[in-house]
Amino acid sequence: MSSRTQVVFSGVGAVCGAGLGAEMIWKAIEDGRSAIQPITQWDASRWPIRVAAEVTGVEDRTLVPDRKLHKLISRTDLFGLYAAGTAIHQSGLPDHRARLNAKAADLFNDRSGVFAGSGGGNYSSNYDFFPALTAAQGDLGAFGREVADTVNPMWLLRHLPNNVVCHAGIQHNFKGTNACITNQCVGGAMAVREAAAAIQAGEADRAVAIGHDAPIEPETVFDYHRLGLLGTEALRPFDQDRNGTIFGEGAAAVLLETAADAQARHAPILGEFLGSGCTCEGTGILAVRPDGDGLSRAIEMALEDAAVPHEAVGMIVAHGNGTQTSDASEVNAIKRVFGNAPPPITGFKWAVGHLIAASGILDMVLALNALNQQVVPGIATLVRLDQQFAPFPVAREPQSPRSDIALVLCRGFGGMNVALVVRGTRAIPQG
Repeated sequence: MSSRTQVVFSGVGAVCGAGLGAEMIWKAIEDGRSAIQPITQWDASRWPIRVAAEVTGVEDRTLVPDRKLHKLISRTDLFGLYAAGTAIHQSGLPDHRARLNAKAADLFNDRSGVFAGSGGGNYSSNYDFFPALTAAQGDLGAFGREVADTVNPMWLLRHLPNNVVCHAGIQHNFKGTNACITNQCVGGAMAVREAAAAIQAGEADRAVAIGHDAPIEPETVFDYHRLGLLGTEALRPFDQDRNGTIFGEGAAAVLLETAADAQARHAPILGEFLGSGCTCEGTGILAVRPDGDGLSRAIEMALEDAAVPHEAVGMIVAHGNGTQTSDASEVNAIKRVFGNAPPPITGFKWAVGHLIAASGILDMVLALNALNQQVVPGIATLVRLDQQFAPFPVAREPQSPRSDIALVLCRGFGGMNVALVVRGTRAIPQG
């Protein structure tokens, strides 16, 4: 390994259709339970797509206790702030800061960053305008006169893309370096990458990285359906009968900090960030290269950044979105790097749906848990592996990882590819 600053994870938070908290989500995966159910947010009974993995049975005040804040933020922000707060509190940092003197606490706050990834493509922000547009019947003058009386005056504040960065900083007094990354599916994974880079560059001593999204709304569902990307019943990555992805919603977050700081305060270390890679395929908005070139380059870059040889990777968490083209090119990318003998491979979207900007970071949280449990969970919806992929080490039943290192893959529109390399706690020295 290089001599650069060692970065570890000391807290995680998550919420999605499979549960509130990483433990509940993990239990659902262990039990082979999928959160994909009929949509309840609107009457989808006559829609071509009727299912998604919604967050249900959770009150807004459970996610964000401050009811006044609910007027200023959207559904996706509620998820992001819950995940961020959970990760920060699990790390023990608030209690640690409370024991510092005033000068040290001020420095602590100034050296604490916030990085959030969001999808940036949710159309629900436009729905407030529909009543006025309907009433105007094409008369823009009438629309202009009526819109102020029908649109919530907090509309702009509710839909700012950086709400989670803003309010996480306010709530937890994290006043240091920050960024809001709106890069579709790879937003959350890139938030982790950027947070780690900021710590390694000396810009921060700690940072919370968050990915959040709430794509389950009529126009987004309809648009993805028209593009031929959505499945109709179950999400079956790498299966012969896969027919598309299925939306989920929620958020995940991790608290990253220097290993020296975490060890000095005897924090619970959940894993270590080793490296990352990011590439663009340059082929188009929706197109992916069949040969997997873009993703394979991201994997190679990540392994080089982590100073980890191919054979040291113990498991792979695939993007595995269940579409024909993405799954096929992902298999080719993995084989370009690892040949016909890659480590055990799994994916989690079958259980939680595709959380778009939150997907990669939630996959990483679950990967850390898998490493620390020493198990590679099976894909419960896998019935028959697509024979064009064989041999390919995905399975319906759990497998054992080869080592304490996981490779997490994430892909997005525009040919974006991100690969993250993390280590479980068993191999991390703790002083």
